[in-house]
Amino acid sequence: MKKTIALLAALVMGATLFAGCGGSTAATSEAPASSAPAASSEAASEAAPAGDASSQAASEAAPAGDAALPETFILGLDASFPPMGFTDENNEIIGVDIDLAKAVCEKLGMTFEAKPIDWDAKDMELSTGKITCIWNGLTITDERVETYEMSRPYMKNEQVIVVMNGSDIASKADLAGKIVAAQKDSSGLEALMADEICASIQDGTPKEYADYVTAMGDLELGRCDAIVMDSIVADYYITANQKDMKVLEDKMAAEEYGIGFKKGDTALMEAVENALSELAADGTVAEISQKWFGREDMIITY
Repeated sequence: MKKTIALLAALVMGATLFAGCGGSTAATSEAPASSAPAASSEAASEAAPAGDASSQAASEAAPAGDAALPETFILGLDASFPPMGFTDENNEIIGVDIDLAKAVCEKLGMTFEAKPIDWDAKDMELSTGKITCIWNGLTITDERVETYEMSRPYMKNEQVIVVMNGSDIASKADLAGKIVAAQKDSSGLEALMADEICASIQDGTPKEYADYVTAMGDLELGRCDAIVMDSIVADYYITANQKDMKVLEDKMAAEEYGIGFKKGDTALMEAVENALSELAADGTVAEISQKWFGREDMIITY
């Protein structure tokens, strides 16, 4: 955020003290000598020493926490992950996480931008600063806690098995010899590969897809026999699109969703968490939960 501070001393030889964009201390910039009034050197003799002026400017600049907030909040997501984040018929990106992030940005005074990314490239997108965070039904894992600044959990989820109605697959054990799919670099893929059943599926390895919407299309076409995926996505997609599919009772893993920020970006993470707490208190979070899930308690509040 840009902040303007009052003039602290008369201009000295055309040098101007100012608060920089996104900074928390004053900086010095030299202007051409012709731009300074003739009386500036005389005024300078009565001003405080430059070191004192700099200290005073720094003390009046924006607090470090505020200075750390970006002007534009770029949310990285797989835009085929309903209801958390997906593209609608008007080619607009909508969803639970989109609504939450927009509300947070409005509260913190940031401009919101949703940026679709390849899910298996999310680490690179975040580390290079192309996105501000990964906020898209991101499962909290030990590895991701090491890789990102992970927020507190805001939703519970399970990795489940989805098959077509009429399939002969009735339990996890029935996956043996079948083509089992999951999204690339997803917690569903991780859960499947960690399970002992994985060794007995066809070819002993999952069939990987860039996104779950494509995988579910292939499930209908018979190009795979089952999908291990997020229950949040499966339940919403099957109901909203009236698909002839079902979720098996056997579960692959229980988990929680969080928001991933660049390692060390704790100021932004804490600001987002605080904003979410305020949005929970004023009822906004419950409204978003009701809108997408038909109940007010699907999103964890603090």
